Amino acid sequence: MSGGDMLDFEIRPNPAPVSAVERAALLVDPGFGRVFTDHMVTIRYADGKGWYDPRIEARAPIPMDPASAVLHYAQEIFEGLKAYRTADGSITMFRPEANAARFIASARRLAMPELPAELFVESLRKLVEIDRDWIPEGADTSLYLRPFMFASEVFLGVRPANEYLYCVIASPAGAYFAGGVKPVTVWVSPDYTRAAPGGTGAAKCGGNYAASLSAQAEAIEAGCDQVVFLDAVERRYVEELGGMNVFFVYDDNTLVTPPLTGTILPGITRDALLALAAASGHQVVERPVSFAEWQADAESGRLREVFACGTAAVITPVARVRHPGGEFVIGGGEPGRSTSALREQLVAVQRGDAPDPHGWVTHIR
Repeated sequence: MSGGDMLDFEIRPNPAPVSAVERAALLVDPGFGRVFTDHMVTIRYADGKGWYDPRIEARAPIPMDPASAVLHYAQEIFEGLKAYRTADGSITMFRPEANAARFIASARRLAMPELPAELFVESLRKLVEIDRDWIPEGADTSLYLRPFMFASEVFLGVRPANEYLYCVIASPAGAYFAGGVKPVTVWVSPDYTRAAPGGTGAAKCGGNYAASLSAQAEAIEAGCDQVVFLDAVERRYVEELGGMNVFFVYDDNTLVTPPLTGTILPGITRDALLALAAASGHQVVERPVSFAEWQADAESGRLREVFACGTAAVITPVARVRHPGGEFVIGGGEPGRSTSALREQLVAVQRGDAPDPHGWVTHIR
């Protein structure tokens, strides 16, 4: 594939799909990332040939040689987004073009081929169309889409691979917060950092998440739900949580979030919330926030709310912060007014219950 050409997908329906009865039972309580649909997307890439052989086929194990490059040199990237069933029964996706752009940026950072944005979006559309019966009905449910790409060439040597496999799988997701949104307690890691300047912090690659697991285990040991990382240079400024961006809401209606300096993942939910907050009358500021400032402003009452955001949970209120020197509480420990309002606004747009002035929603026929 080159230029603006679009590849035609070969459709190979699953010869043994899950029965309607079994699927209905699975969709009662799918959780998150535990149940998967009948099909997947595969597209291959080879140097000198480009992208080829796009398929919709039965979800199945991927044959892999022990010398496949990804297993040794970690050329792997992924994305995450959702498809929704709206009140009128139609199907939508939220900002797939933004995910396509970030996928391209991640590929560029890891010296991987760039999948054209049109092909990325079309691969999602094709999978949602064939597996649309897997989209749950009900509030806060969705079909989570996981596009990913890895180096599939069989070789040992430190260089970019010449062959890659792009896939998309889908997983029905229930409500992230059963019984309502729950505030979380976070742990500020004194020892671990997520990314350094010049590293892969702005890329959505598996290595970033693998590096966060020890820090997350430290947070759980401290009785917390999530870890917060400080910057790698001064160990002073707040960057992001293990898998979510972070926002601070002040008593003068200012909403602050750390700037994208190459060490923070440019979250698509983050970007949407910046636009919604500005339209709601917040003064929106992207600037560094030190941990010392965070603690002092929380204790003085100037800082009213803190929340984290990402595709899976949308918005998660942060109620309590623990660190090696103690802990402090944000605003009274309950979800704040701005946090709740922004979450409601974003979810309403995603589900087609509110106007979409930014053109974020893609409709599936």
